[in-house]
Amino acid sequence: MNRVLSILAAAFLLVANVGAAPVPNHPVPQSKSKTKASRAGSKPYQIGNASWYGKQFHGRATASGEDFDMFELTAAHRQLPLGTYVKVTDLRNGKSVVVRVNDRGPFVKGRIMDLSYGAARMLDFHAGVERVRLDIVQPDTVASNQTLTE
Repeated sequence: MNRVLSILAAAFLLVANVGAAPVPNHPVPQSKSKTKASRAGSKPYQIGNASWYGKQFHGRATASGEDFDMFELTAAHRQLPLGTYVKVTDLRNGKSVVVRVNDRGPFVKGRIMDLSYGAARMLDFHAGVERVRLDIVQPDTVASNQTLTE
């Protein structure tokens, strides 16, 4: 009997707390330099063909010295400084993703960027090569999955 009452009490508390604390709708802070609306009409850094690379390079050292992880959102570019964040937009479907440049390439003529497998998958690349738009993103506007160390 105590077990049944305990289960009922726990279920009651769970149901009572589900709607008890609504999540507030916080306003989105506006960037001082440019708003999202003004960025949409800005000139792209580069437009051209991008490809992706993955399994054959997974675990190998990149130009930045870190090991290549095909599932991370990274890319190779010939000229951009290593560590630069770039918003890559697939011009076929309009999907975009922010990647970090950590390698050099592509070494195939007519391509402007090599994306990691993870980034290409987020953009829904169907073919091996897609036409993309590159926009430089400031680091303070990019969320990071790295934890701070003290």
